[in-house]
Amino acid sequence: MRLIEEMFTDKNVEKAIRKVKSNKGAPGIDKMTVSEIDGYFNENGKEIIKSVIQMKYQPMPVRRVYIPKANGKQRPLGIPTVVDRVIQQAVAQKLSEIYEPCFSEHSFGFRPGRSAHDAMENVLEYLNEGYEWVIDMDIEKYFDKVNHDKLISKLRERVNEKEVLHLIRSFLRAGIMEKGLTSPSHEGVPQGGPLSPVLSNIYLDAFDKELEERGLRFVRYADDCNIFVKSEMAANRVMKSITSWLERKLFLKVNARKTKIVRPTRSQFLGFTFFKNGPKWKCKPTNDRKANLYAKLKEVLLRKHAASKPLAITFTRVNQIVRGWINYFRIGSMKTFLEEFGGWLRHKIRVIIIKQWKIPKRIYINLQRLNRVQRFSFKHEDIFKVANSRLGWYRRCGMDVVNFILNPTILAVKQKDRPGLVNPLQYYLR
Repeated sequence: MRLIEEMFTDKNVEKAIRKVKSNKGAPGIDKMTVSEIDGYFNENGKEIIKSVIQMKYQPMPVRRVYIPKANGKQRPLGIPTVVDRVIQQAVAQKLSEIYEPCFSEHSFGFRPGRSAHDAMENVLEYLNEGYEWVIDMDIEKYFDKVNHDKLISKLRERVNEKEVLHLIRSFLRAGIMEKGLTSPSHEGVPQGGPLSPVLSNIYLDAFDKELEERGLRFVRYADDCNIFVKSEMAANRVMKSITSWLERKLFLKVNARKTKIVRPTRSQFLGFTFFKNGPKWKCKPTNDRKANLYAKLKEVLLRKHAASKPLAITFTRVNQIVRGWINYFRIGSMKTFLEEFGGWLRHKIRVIIIKQWKIPKRIYINLQRLNRVQRFSFKHEDIFKVANSRLGWYRRCGMDVVNFILNPTILAVKQKDRPGLVNPLQYYLR
């Protein structure tokens, strides 16, 4: 069976459809949603696959959208139509089977069974071996600058089948639709489709092999690459030669402003930075990632909006953000930060709860009831003073009465459809 036929067997296409549906995602320019894909392929699947094998299939342009990056800038994405996503996924599945055994063990981005945590463990291993000079490589607009001809020639080394190469080139040249206008794409691999991650790894695999041949320690995650050496002199020499190699061999430009030689404490990789604890190097989240967490939650906990919503909605969203953030950064050291952050988070939640109770009588009754349930010894006068205070909501919730009665334990209690509020420090330590 030829590769193009293997890519579009019923089994592989069904697997691709399941994957596209599980990823959900927004519609492309034809407005078809992922929920419609089963019915569409039942009716038209055979004709679509036939046109692909006969090299007559023409992908639709991708829809250009922008998502915010951690540094405040915007990342352009290209959203293919759902049908194109299924075809790309079917191709990507087979390409992964072919290329995965050949990829470098120091490449971690967009690969099955590998994650940012694995990459960070590899980084810490190098640092603890004494490779404490970091070359932080930044390839300028990598996904927008991949050379199509060079990529196809690299694919031809292992996938020399005209139907497959024609299909991949068709996706590369499908064009981009933005604000109703379609522009051709002569270079680049638009981020957003299932095919672009595996193609980006195939293109940069030559870079990995070059670093390995030179005996260099490196970790690459997609287009982010850190190289580790033992001296500043070696770092300068390697950065100069690698920059030249990338420009000559892969036609990629290294961003001279962002590419730098740094010590680990000033290095940032995948949202982490590094510090030395005794003889060992460890990692922790960067300050900008911490600031982003605060900013995201401030938006959710904006008092005038959050107080008008049920607590179930607010708690659910807060828990999603906090758990997701901690799950990503859990290999880092952040006990002190999460202790401070948890106090700030609970204070914001208390303000919302007290404002929802609104009138002094209800605030008094609810605080008194929780005081009795938890067997605290706050007097009638203490609770009455809080309920009838002229202080603003924020200052009122900083009083001992509210802090002790609406404590982390009581906020963590699940009630009917409302989940308990996650305790960031406990979740991290667990």
